[in-house]
Amino acid sequence: MTSPLLHPDSLAVHAGREDLTALGVHALPIDLSSTNPLPDIEAGGLSYESMAGGGLPLAEGGAVYARLWNPTVARLESALAQLEHTDAAVAFASGMAALTAAVLAATAETGRRHVVAVRPMYGGTDHLLASGLLGAEVTYCTADRIAATVRPDTALVVLETPANPTLELVDIAAAVAAAGDVPVLVDNTFGTPVLQNPADHGAAMVLHSATKYLGGHGDVVAGIIACGTEHAAALRRVRAVTGGLLHPLGAYLVHRGLATLPIRMRAQQENARRIAAWLATHPAVARLHYPGSDGDPMGLMGRQMRGSGAMIAIELRGGYEQARHLTSAVRLFTHAVSLGGVDSLIQHPAALTHRPVAAEARPGTGLVRLSIGLEDHQDLMADLERGLDRPVAAGRAEQPAAATASA
Repeated sequence: MTSPLLHPDSLAVHAGREDLTALGVHALPIDLSSTNPLPDIEAGGLSYESMAGGGLPLAEGGAVYARLWNPTVARLESALAQLEHTDAAVAFASGMAALTAAVLAATAETGRRHVVAVRPMYGGTDHLLASGLLGAEVTYCTADRIAATVRPDTALVVLETPANPTLELVDIAAAVAAAGDVPVLVDNTFGTPVLQNPADHGAAMVLHSATKYLGGHGDVVAGIIACGTEHAAALRRVRAVTGGLLHPLGAYLVHRGLATLPIRMRAQQENARRIAAWLATHPAVARLHYPGSDGDPMGLMGRQMRGSGAMIAIELRGGYEQARHLTSAVRLFTHAVSLGGVDSLIQHPAALTHRPVAAEARPGTGLVRLSIGLEDHQDLMADLERGLDRPVAAGRAEQPAAATASA
């Protein structure tokens, strides 16, 4: 492990690379082996048993098979654990695979079948939990109702802060206290370890869609959970039998992205801060959603978060028709799902990422989500003005029809 005394900027560059000098390399190596030579039957068998049970490969037995463990993936896991102040991390082929493993591990380990999900949250998370595919009974609530919703058979509390897409904040420490002895999983995709560390506030598991800010360049799909050693073992057991391991090339890309994460996040956040201030007074904007723009009534800025981040949501006075016009008019923003890359994206959550969510929890049709990138902020504002300058009559009230998947 890299020294915990290092500044997070230094950790982002060096964490997970501690063995490179001994290997005689400078750049992160990519081990693409799908299988590994076995020293002998007994040693290989014992190593296999260790990994299938949630442990690590035994030195004398080797890595055996890539579905169980991979050194390139392990370096990323070490790096993220250090950045999130946890003892371990477990990487998966996507954020949804990571969430699936967390729910399956929590319910299988305890025998409890109930999950509390705090809305609002990412549409894919909401939809998966509601689908029943994981065999859990799910009760949705707001953050202030966690204590009243937790039951004796509750295995896990799932929340996201800042929440997708409205950027609502949840007091993590208060949520952990309300959950009692039930572990709390916090989706920190929007916050990143640069802006907040949920484990420092009592979260048992910290989930990232590493596709977003951790990778940062829109060229990898990955998920990762930072947690303690016991939760990590349970997650590895699920990963081993379900085959959800992140591919080594994906792990390499995410790990490479970590090196520039702090500087990217600060630059994108500064862009977002300026754009949010401009949007707050724009006549086409009925409401701005940006952490801290409401005066921070819970006092989380500085206590829990070290910045507001680079995501913005706006509710348009012209409703759905204005949203359609805006997403079609922009040229510098890319109209696409996902977020957290170096280039700016714009999307309509009710029609896309939150389309499968129950109507009562779906964002309004006039809400548009912005992921602010590294372009010049004035260029970005001019691009948005292209779609905001034309008055549009109040939009139609209908919600986009529900679908079966989200991105």
